[in-house]
Amino acid sequence: MIVYFSLGTNLGDKEQNLRMAVQHIEERIGKVISLSAFYVTAPWGFDSDNSFLNAAVAVDTTLSPLDILDITQDIERHLGRLIKSSNRVYSDRIIDIDLLLIDNLTIDTERLTLPHPLMTERRFVMEPLAEIAPHLLHPLLGKTMLELLEKLD
Repeated sequence: MIVYFSLGTNLGDKEQNLRMAVQHIEERIGKVISLSAFYVTAPWGFDSDNSFLNAAVAVDTTLSPLDILDITQDIERHLGRLIKSSNRVYSDRIIDIDLLLIDNLTIDTERLTLPHPLMTERRFVMEPLAEIAPHLLHPLLGKTMLELLEKLD
């Protein structure tokens, strides 16, 4: 399966934070097959003086969706993130790893919703994702990542 992640950081050595996250993902989840450029973006959903550095990564894996979720949360803790955002209350963070898509799976449980429900509202997610997977179809919307990005303009 191919899993797509959004990565973000706005504290510390941002480029190093992203590179460490990618390294841990490759060591624990699967082979990185594509990594976007790093994008400087404004905070979304909260005010901060710290800009973000965002990226998207595609990984080939045999792990289950919940195993992937557990591992990404463990990687976040390992890299220094102590508090996850909840109820759309966001804050500065060392690292954020969001699970966006796994092939064309759709999941809607208390712990995990795929595709990520807010991904198409966020340019900082869609721009790097469209870079590495422009023709990937959103399993619910039936549009490519590039088409969905263009709707954000």
